[in-house]
Amino acid sequence: MGLEGYLALWCGVFGTVALIGYARSLAELTPAQRAVRVMGRIKQVREPRHGSSQRDGIPVVISFQDPSTGEEFTVTNDDDHGQRITAAWTGREIGVRYPRGRPHAYRFVDDLQAGQRGLGWPNFAVFLIYVGLVVFAAIDWGWPWALIGFGVPWTVNGAWYMPQSARAVSRRVTALNSQPPVQGRVIAVLTDTSTDSDGDTYTSHTPVIAFTTHEGTTVTAYCADEVPDPTNSYGRDVTIHYDPDDPAVFTPNLASEDRSRALDITCGTVALLLGVAAVVVGAALL
Repeated sequence: MGLEGYLALWCGVFGTVALIGYARSLAELTPAQRAVRVMGRIKQVREPRHGSSQRDGIPVVISFQDPSTGEEFTVTNDDDHGQRITAAWTGREIGVRYPRGRPHAYRFVDDLQAGQRGLGWPNFAVFLIYVGLVVFAAIDWGWPWALIGFGVPWTVNGAWYMPQSARAVSRRVTALNSQPPVQGRVIAVLTDTSTDSDGDTYTSHTPVIAFTTHEGTTVTAYCADEVPDPTNSYGRDVTIHYDPDDPAVFTPNLASEDRSRALDITCGTVALLLGVAAVVVGAALL
C-alpha cells in the first residue's frame, strides 16, 4: 500500500468516527447530552486534617435535587466524584452531573455547560485527519508544508486566545482590588509524596486557608502557589484579597497577580509570533 493508500485509510477511519459522533450529537444521543445536569449546594464544610492529602479536595456535604423525580439527595465528595473541590463555603453552588436515572453515580463539575454536546471525540477525530494531511503534505510535497500546517492553526488559536486571556486577567485583577483585604489563616498544610519513573521521591505541600469575607461568608480553600515557605506555614496569618462576586478567586499576594498578567501576555505574544514565524518560513522555503 502506498502513501496515498495509508492516508485514505487514515482519513476514512477517523472520518467515519467523526461522522458517527456528529450524527449522534445531532440526534442528542451522546452520553453527555443524555446526562442530567443540576446545581447542588454545599450544606456543610469540614476542615481538612493537617498533614492529610490534597487529592480528595476539601471535605463537604452537598445536596441536589433530581428534576425528574423531585427527590433530594445529600452526598459527600469522598472518594473520586469528578472535579476536586478546592474552595468551599456553606451555600456555594456546585455543578452536579450524572447519567439519567442514576443520581448515585454523580460527578462534580466546575462548568455544567462544558462538553454538553458530546463533541469531544468527533472533534479530536477531525484533528487527527488534519494531522494526517499535514504529514502527507510534508512527506510528499516537502517539509516546509509541515511548518505551514503547524503554523496556521497555531496562529489562529493564539490570535483568538490572547485577547480573551487579557480581558479575563484584567477582570480578575480589578475584582481583587475592588475592596479592602481581609485576614485569613493557614488552618492546615496538606502533604503528598510521589515517585517518578527514575525512583526519585518528591513531596508537595499545599496550604489550606480559611478567611471570612466582608459579607460574612467563611471560605476554606487550597492556596498552593502563593504562600511563602508552605512547608512551615501552618497557623500563619495571611492577608487575603478576593473577588466579592466569587470568593473562590482570591490571592494572598497581589504582586504575584501583576507578574502573572505580564507573564501571560508575554507567553501569548511569543506563542503567536512562533506561529506566524512558522508560516512565513514555510512559505518562503516552498
